Amino acid sequence: MRKGMYILPSLFTSGNMAAGFYAIVQVLYYAITNEYWHLDHAAMAIGFAVLFDGLDGFIARMTGTSSDFGRELDSLADVITFGVAPSMLAWAWGFHGVPPVLLTVWHIKLTQLGGIACFLFLMAGASRLARFNITANPQPSNPGRPGKKYFVGMPIPAGAGVIAAVVHFQEGDPIRSWYTALSWVAMVATVGYLMVSTWRFYSFKGINFHAPHSFRLIILLAVLGVTVIAFSGPVLFALALIYMFSGVFWRLQWILRRRRQRPPPPSYKEASQTS
Repeated sequence: MRKGMYILPSLFTSGNMAAGFYAIVQVLYYAITNEYWHLDHAAMAIGFAVLFDGLDGFIARMTGTSSDFGRELDSLADVITFGVAPSMLAWAWGFHGVPPVLLTVWHIKLTQLGGIACFLFLMAGASRLARFNITANPQPSNPGRPGKKYFVGMPIPAGAGVIAAVVHFQEGDPIRSWYTALSWVAMVATVGYLMVSTWRFYSFKGINFHAPHSFRLIILLAVLGVTVIAFSGPVLFALALIYMFSGVFWRLQWILRRRRQRPPPPSYKEASQTS
């Protein structure tokens, strides 16, 4: 029975990988048929993969079945599902359907720029996973509570979730204007930077269902789940952006606090006395 429990987290990791593979196939179908509902299906598959990724870690911690094999398998699955799949989705949704602008050369440059941004997203996600794997107990560079309640940099499932939430919010309807495509370049590059940054993001590992009054948390999660099912597009879009900007908020708060606590420069009399 104990050995069988180690398989349970790996089953959710396999579901994570299967959802990533399905998302990649859907992006390829869109490239062949130009039917943009395939992109919406790819975004939803990445959303389910985020859920599976959270469940495998939660079950492993709850049952005490964490292992080196499970961690390595989870990292390899994350590279596929939250690295390759969302980068392909971001490129297909943001640049494949953009009509040519006045000059063909600028359309080619825009497509190349989008490809570079999507590759940087993939590279940032892989680097984020590599840094997480070699760091025993990562701590945020800006002040935060000690322990593992905060991630150093946006986790790669959250970065992929931002890409998928935006596409799902538009129901897969791709970008068709060059100026919107430029803003999408900035969005993808920003998400990539947040993943490799040292800014802190809440990890949700401090949630304890055995704590007193935990039924309130269960009710809140149930209400959130029903809301997501009923209004998946706007709700997931809002949640993804709130989590993304939470790291920016904590960073700005730390910068303002450090400026307020900075000692004032010495006065002219103090400087003359020391000299």
